[in-house]
Amino acid sequence: MEIKTILITQARFGSTRLSGKVLKEINNKALLEIHLERLKKCINVSEIIVATTINHQDEVIYDKAIELGFQSFRGSEEDVLDRFYKAVKDKKPDWVVRVTSDCPLIDSELVDKIITFAIEKNVDYCSNVLIENYPDGQDVEVFKFSVLQHAYENATLLSDREHVTLYIRNNSDFNEGNIFKAVNFPCPFDYSKIRMTVDESKDLELIEILVNKLGTEKSWLEYTNYIIDNNLNAINGKIIRNEGLLKSLKSNK
Repeated sequence: MEIKTILITQARFGSTRLSGKVLKEINNKALLEIHLERLKKCINVSEIIVATTINHQDEVIYDKAIELGFQSFRGSEEDVLDRFYKAVKDKKPDWVVRVTSDCPLIDSELVDKIITFAIEKNVDYCSNVLIENYPDGQDVEVFKFSVLQHAYENATLLSDREHVTLYIRNNSDFNEGNIFKAVNFPCPFDYSKIRMTVDESKDLELIEILVNKLGTEKSWLEYTNYIIDNNLNAINGKIIRNEGLLKSLKSNK
């Protein structure tokens, strides 16, 4: 029987640091379009859904996704777990993949490898962020739909609702929890100081250099090596990784 895997990429127009970032353009192409074109190459993904919000600002993201030929779903702005679950609940996939659309150079081959790894290990949750050795901007999370449903029905903390997989990770055996089985997809080297995500204008500056010098079809490692070889990490290397998540946890939500 064919395994049904749905990839959800979350996107919204509002951003405290760089408003409208996923629709910023490089060479007349929105970052969202670059992101989706790369993900479209995933072999192990059955469907791709752009999950945005019901905020009036995000109508433009919904329309852009449809225009590009992708499915889109509008849901809660604050309760992102609710948005994710409702985007796929009627489709009942076997597996769900979570990425974020502020990562324009996400690598489709890496996504496919992590999906395969998760299925072979038969775990509840698998990602390359339990141990953050991949560049920021190459984050991929894969989990069973049943696990997403469990989180949707049981997570109560605001931080667990705002950050889709936080409840799953915190209750996994990887973090000494006893509800879920989780495994990290390994990286042979520590590239965690490299940023390919877009949170601030300096991030966009770096992505623009990468696209202009290398195009939009290289692997994550080719982009990474170019950043290292040309000391481009000096552009945005001081920006804190996962700052939004850290702020949310610090506020004890």
